[in-house]
Amino acid sequence: MNSDTFIVPQPPAEPFVRVVPLGGCGEIGRNMTVIETNDDLVIVDCGLMFPDDEMFGVDVVINDFTYVRERAHKLRAVLVTHGHEDHIGGIPYFLKAFPGTPVVGTALSIALIKAKSREHKFGEIDFVTVKPGDRVRHGAIETEFVHINHSVAGACSLALRTPVGTIFHTGDFKFDQTPIDNKPADFARIARIGDEGVLCMLADSTNAERPGHTLSERIVGEAFTAIFQRAKGRIVVASFASNVPRIQQAVDHAVRFGRKVAFLGRSLQNVVHFSTELGYLRIPPDTVIKIEDVEGYPPERVVVITTGSQGEPMSGLARMSVRDHKKFKIVPGDTIVISATPIPGNEKKVYKTINNLYKLGATVIHGTDGRSHVSGHASQEELLLMLNLVRPEFFMPVHGEYRMLVQHGRLAVQTGVESENVFVVENGDVLEFTAEYGDKIGKTYGGYVLVDGSDVGGIGEGVLRDRKALSNDGIMMVVVAIDAEEARIIGEPDLMSKGVFYIPESGEILDDLRATLRKALEEVSVEALRDVNSVKEHIRTTLSRAVYAKTKRRPVIVPVVMEV
Repeated sequence: MNSDTFIVPQPPAEPFVRVVPLGGCGEIGRNMTVIETNDDLVIVDCGLMFPDDEMFGVDVVINDFTYVRERAHKLRAVLVTHGHEDHIGGIPYFLKAFPGTPVVGTALSIALIKAKSREHKFGEIDFVTVKPGDRVRHGAIETEFVHINHSVAGACSLALRTPVGTIFHTGDFKFDQTPIDNKPADFARIARIGDEGVLCMLADSTNAERPGHTLSERIVGEAFTAIFQRAKGRIVVASFASNVPRIQQAVDHAVRFGRKVAFLGRSLQNVVHFSTELGYLRIPPDTVIKIEDVEGYPPERVVVITTGSQGEPMSGLARMSVRDHKKFKIVPGDTIVISATPIPGNEKKVYKTINNLYKLGATVIHGTDGRSHVSGHASQEELLLMLNLVRPEFFMPVHGEYRMLVQHGRLAVQTGVESENVFVVENGDVLEFTAEYGDKIGKTYGGYVLVDGSDVGGIGEGVLRDRKALSNDGIMMVVVAIDAEEARIIGEPDLMSKGVFYIPESGEILDDLRATLRKALEEVSVEALRDVNSVKEHIRTTLSRAVYAKTKRRPVIVPVVMEV
C-alpha cells in the first residue's frame, strides 16, 4: 500500500476520542486497539498472530506500532482484557519499543505476561494487577474492569470513560450461565454502564455467524464423564494451555475416576503453576505426577494433559503423533481428546496430527465429537443480548474475519443502532468522536510486522518472495573464474543445485547446462567480461532460460564470479 494512503488529519481543538484498531479486524489474531484523547492514549490488548503457509520461516506476526510511536508522548498504559496469545503475545515486543509503559490486567493475565516477558529478558516492568470492578485512571481516561466469561480465568470487558463519552470494549466473551467457577458475567454492572450511556461499543465477532447460544463449559464435563467411563487405557487431553476451566475439568475427572495427572509442555506448566498459585485452579497435591513417571502406573490410572490442539509442529501432541517425543510415546489403546476446534488456517495441521495418531493405534475424539469442546465466544443470541444491555450510540465489531464483522454489524442494526453508526472497519482505520460527530476520518499503518528469530520487522515482501521461489523451484549456484587481465573464462563453470532436479537425472542435465553456459560466456565481448556485474547478469539470464526450457521451472539463480 502506498504511504500516501495513510492520512490522519490533525486532531480537532475540541475534546475528542479516537478509536484505532491496529489488529484483529478482518482476521483472527493480533488484537490491538488504540484509544486516544487530546492528551492521553491507552492500548487495549497487544496480541500476535501465527504465520500462514505463505510466510516461510516467519515465527510470529505482530502489529505495526507506527501510530503509537508518532504519539508516544501521550502513551499512558497497556490495558489487558485477558491472557490469550492473540491478546498478550505482542506485549513483550511492544515493551521493547516503549519501555516503562505500565501493563494493567487481572492476576492471571499479568502472571502469563510476566512469564512471556522473562523469555525476552526484560528488566523491571511496571505491572499493575486489578480485580473485576476496579477502576484505573490514566490522564483523562478512566477504565473500569468488568467480569465476563471466556475460556480463560480473569477475562474482563473494559468501560473506558473519556471526556467525550464511554467506549465499551467487550473483549472476548460469552454469557455462560453455569460457568465452572460459578461466577457468571456481571450482567448488572454491564446494564448499569449501558444506562449511564455508551458512546461506542467494540465487540467480539468470532461467532457472529453462528445462531443461538454458545454452550456452557459444563457441557464439556458431561462429555469428559462419558470419555473417562469408556477409556480402558491412558487418556491424553490436548487443549489450549490458557484454557484453565478445561484443565480444571480434566483434573476433576481424573480425581473422580482415580487417575493421576501429568502435565506436558512448558507453556501449560506455566499456566498450571500460576493458576494454582492464584486460586483459579484447584488440584489435590497427590494427583500430579511427573511425565517421566507415567510408565510406572497402570494405563487405566493415567491422564496426560498437553498442548498441541492446533497441530503446532513443536507442540507436545504433534511430536507424540510422529513418535518424536522423548518423554511420552503413544501406544495402541490410548484415548486422545483434542478439546478444541481448529483456528481458521490450522485445519490441515490439525487433521494431519489426527491421522498420525490413528496410525499409532490411538482412539481420537476431536472437534465437537461428543461435545468435548465448546467455544469461548458468544453466538448470535448472546451478541444481541450484549447489544441490548449496552445500547451504544455507535458500534464497531472487532475480533473476526471481515464477513464476521459484517454479520455482527447487521445484528447491531436489528437492536436499534442506526446503520450509519455501524463501522465495519479494517486494521488502521481511524474513528474520531466529538460532541458533534462520530466518523471514520483517516487511515494509519495497520499491516503486518514479521518476527523471524531475533529479527523484528526486517523480513519484508522481497524476502518472502525469495523464500517462496526457493520453496517452489529451488536454487542454483554458479561459480565462474575469470582472468581479469586477459578477460577470459578459466576452466569450466561449476554448477550446484538444491531442490531443482531429481538426483539420479541431475548429472546429465548439469553437464548440458555447463556446456550451454560455457558456450554463452565464450560469446561475451572482452569489455563485458571485464565488468563483473555484466557477467553475473549474463549468467543469470542464460541459465534461467536453459533451465526453464528443460524443466519449466524458474529456480533462484545465484552467480558467483571470481576474478583471478
